[in-house]
Amino acid sequence: MNTSIEVEYWVVDSDGNLTEPGPLADVSSQTEREFVEPLFEVKTPPCETISELRTALVGELEDVLSRAAETDRHLVPFGTPINCDAIDRRPDERGRIQKAAIGTNLDYAKYCAGTHVHLEKRNVTDQLNALIALDPALALVSSSPYFQGERIANGARPYCYRKKSYAEFPKHGQLWRYVETVGEWHRRLEHRYEEFEAAAVDAGIDAAVVKEHFSPDDVVWTPVRLRDSMPTVEWRSPDAALPSQLLRLADDLRTVMELVPETTVRIDGGSTERRDRDTGRDTVGGSDPSGYDRPDGEDGPTARPGHVTDEGIALPAFETVCDLAESAIHDGLESPAVAGYLERMGFSVSDYHPIAARIDGRQYVTKADARDLRLEYANLLEEDVAELARS
Repeated sequence: MNTSIEVEYWVVDSDGNLTEPGPLADVSSQTEREFVEPLFEVKTPPCETISELRTALVGELEDVLSRAAETDRHLVPFGTPINCDAIDRRPDERGRIQKAAIGTNLDYAKYCAGTHVHLEKRNVTDQLNALIALDPALALVSSSPYFQGERIANGARPYCYRKKSYAEFPKHGQLWRYVETVGEWHRRLEHRYEEFEAAAVDAGIDAAVVKEHFSPDDVVWTPVRLRDSMPTVEWRSPDAALPSQLLRLADDLRTVMELVPETTVRIDGGSTERRDRDTGRDTVGGSDPSGYDRPDGEDGPTARPGHVTDEGIALPAFETVCDLAESAIHDGLESPAVAGYLERMGFSVSDYHPIAARIDGRQYVTKADARDLRLEYANLLEEDVAELARS
């Protein structure tokens, strides 16, 4: 199964201050600027094996780090910058339209750096549902508990992205329910485009301008996306992290996903969808459309749902996935329910040592301490790439 990775890293100078990537974006066709000034993305081409993926990612990073050393720049593997001055968005028409439609809450996304894993399309409906069920695996590589100095959750990036940026447009940025057919997924995308276009028009953007810059294929920023233009199924839940951590995650994920076309995939507990059967529109119950509100008096899920074996893949009910994702965001691998679930779903949890757990422990991190942390983990990233290259 061809697999590729895209990972966003913060760029800092020799004092730990965020800075623009400059020449790093021009190292190769696999490197580019992101939508905010201090963020940089490195990609791999589709790779047939994990060994090939490792070689591609490490090779790109070696070239980038070599160029970075020449210009006193470093890459930082954090999901957020921990604490920093205001970050500017690079001017572009898509960003202008998006902010007009979604509002100022979108600014939270400017402080988020993540990883996207692309998987070759096979049995697409089952792939989509499996990736939805695997959303709690974001806890395996959580890399920042802090947003602008405040400790807000074990995974500050998914918390900001889902709970803040898309609070008013949950179906555009939060986890979707399971799907019964690929056609249903495309209908959802069409509905999301209609909602987005209506919001943009209400904000004063001409519908023709929206259509020029957006389509149903690229109008959502959900944790799981179907990319017809690539074509791949894309998993966007994880934070940016050390390359070795991301390669381990990609390996475990790929192992699970390779079983999807070879075995039976079922959803435990029967259908859990709450869709309007007359319109086909996906609806969500409860006070929080994402399913992330915890019941009063409960700390998280206590059931033992889901498993992956050679005989079959059992996915939990969607509500259970949301409970587990909530615990993954707030508590990470400290949640026994999350750790146990990920083990049953095929991940070697004991092999993971998320950065978030290493740097956690303070309720507030000053900007000076954040600069020190960024430099410390920039050095660890360079050591990580060197070790991967040696091995």
